Amino acid sequence: MVFIKTLNIDGLIPKIPLIQGGMSVGISLDNLASAVANEGAIGIIGTAGIGLLENDKVKNVKEANIEGLKKIIRKTKEKTKGIIGVNIMVALSDYAELVKTAIKEEIDLIISGAGLPLNLPSFLEKDSKTKLVPIVSSLKAAQVIVKRWWQHYKYLPDAIIVEGPDAGGHLGYKKEDLQKEEVQLEHTLPQVVKFAEELKKEHNKDIPIIAAGGINSPEKVKKMFSLGASGIQVGTPFIATHECDADIKFKQALIDAKEEDIIIIDSPVGLPGRAIKNKFLEEVEKGERKPFICNFHCIKTCNFVDAPYCIAQALLNAARGNLDEGFVFVGKYGYKIDKITSVKEVINNLFQDI
Repeated sequence: MVFIKTLNIDGLIPKIPLIQGGMSVGISLDNLASAVANEGAIGIIGTAGIGLLENDKVKNVKEANIEGLKKIIRKTKEKTKGIIGVNIMVALSDYAELVKTAIKEEIDLIISGAGLPLNLPSFLEKDSKTKLVPIVSSLKAAQVIVKRWWQHYKYLPDAIIVEGPDAGGHLGYKKEDLQKEEVQLEHTLPQVVKFAEELKKEHNKDIPIIAAGGINSPEKVKKMFSLGASGIQVGTPFIATHECDADIKFKQALIDAKEEDIIIIDSPVGLPGRAIKNKFLEEVEKGERKPFICNFHCIKTCNFVDAPYCIAQALLNAARGNLDEGFVFVGKYGYKIDKITSVKEVINNLFQDI
């Protein structure tokens, strides 16, 4: 029997020590986040492109994203009294506006990765209750964030998510490093756990470490807790649920995927990504997709001059079920999912016999 710690994120204590991955564009919104929260875990809204869901022809994308985020947070709160958060990527052009909006809406926590969220505490107001949780892929990244936050804001992270290279979507590693032993979650997680223990001695603050990336079975869950994690973050298994906000064709693409279909791509945002190979990505690979007019300017690092497609539009198309003009981001072991279940079943499966 593995001892499962209580996950305590500075007073936010879910019944189940699980955070649902914040998947964008349009995959984890009010339905999925509230369903996870209602099961006693932490539900997360994916914020990238949130203002494009109803109308992707909007003139003012920043304004649409702010209004879209407000709307989805409020809808989620109507559906649950549980713990909910948002995932806001540092790479987003409107990062600051989305963070401020989430804090004003009194979201329980903000998770921030795809870059180092070095100024995240600067957006908190005196009476803000929102907790701040960075995502890192290395001990060095955790150390840099903690040093900056403490020096500039006298603030320490309320938790840290360590995401390994088996995750879906954008990955915080160079493509050629993904197989290296020293970047694997089993290697990095204990390093960051030890760092958190040192911080506790120095500052008397518990910083729970949450493991993420490729956690798809009770055996993996047990392994993460045995390595010192206080919780897990899981994304891909929640895609193939009735409650997931994506179109059924998006879910079916995951169910139909075989092991060889899950590939690493070069994303226009400058990071490698893990996705399901399809006709759209094959056309990109063959050079049949041409540079486009960038209407959104949504990602700071996007090389839209040379990029053969718009990542926001492609992900939005896929979420709507148009996989001829988009693709599905997925974790390394997504091919093992073969049917649509429920949020409750996903959580029960991960924590069975624990």
